[in-house]
Amino acid sequence: MPVAAPPGGKVLQLAKLGAEQALWARVAARRAWLRRRGGPGAIAQDMVPTDVLKSTAEYERAVTECRRLRLPLHHDRPKNWDALVAVSTIVNELGTDVRVLDAGAARYSSVLPWLRLLGVRELVGNNLEFTRTTSHGPVRFEPGDITSMCYRDGWFDAVACMSVIEHGVPLEAFAAEAARVLRPGGLLVVSTDYDQSPPDVVGKSAYGVPVKIFGPADIEEFVAIAAKQGLSLVGDLKLEHPERPVHWKRTELHYTFIVLTFRRTQS
Repeated sequence: MPVAAPPGGKVLQLAKLGAEQALWARVAARRAWLRRRGGPGAIAQDMVPTDVLKSTAEYERAVTECRRLRLPLHHDRPKNWDALVAVSTIVNELGTDVRVLDAGAARYSSVLPWLRLLGVRELVGNNLEFTRTTSHGPVRFEPGDITSMCYRDGWFDAVACMSVIEHGVPLEAFAAEAARVLRPGGLLVVSTDYDQSPPDVVGKSAYGVPVKIFGPADIEEFVAIAAKQGLSLVGDLKLEHPERPVHWKRTELHYTFIVLTFRRTQS
């Protein structure tokens, strides 16, 4: 079943539009700056494709790396960590001559702008919230349900899905669609809210659905669901973390993030 689009009135929509326009103006300016200096620098090689955000220091290192690369920072500092894991994994594993989908994208989020700055040209973001297709240069944002997509089989080299699946996404349908639209050997990079001992979320909701913080059993179940669709986990599954470096002010919850990278098996 489709996942409901996040609610929002006119003021919220205008705020999102303003954030989007400001971000892509910065991207255009930085692309011009990078061209004058011979292109972007080499992206970090030490980001682990499947990992848990273990500390504040870890996401601060990601912020420092983003600044070195002249990537516009996400306003929520911990989100620079999972976005950098996704972007560095895609670029280091597959290069820049790739077609990438940001599934459930926000037009102001980081993955597509950063990939654009690093030289990737074929970039698409889809979301049920979008009412029409818009573009920023070669980057397209299209209406779409990540559990039932219009793209051809094997169309993408990589799919990213950042902080989406915890918002009521049917995991089996999503994994099946991600596997279908990925070429053999392509990558799926997923991040989500996580805690090794999830906090109490009873009575808390966001974006029209109950709040979900994945626990170890949830993550292991999702890895198993993905495996049934021909998506093999890249690297070792890590589930422990000494700190809870993420604070969601709206809900007053403390937890962390996990990133899972899968490779579409050859068929």
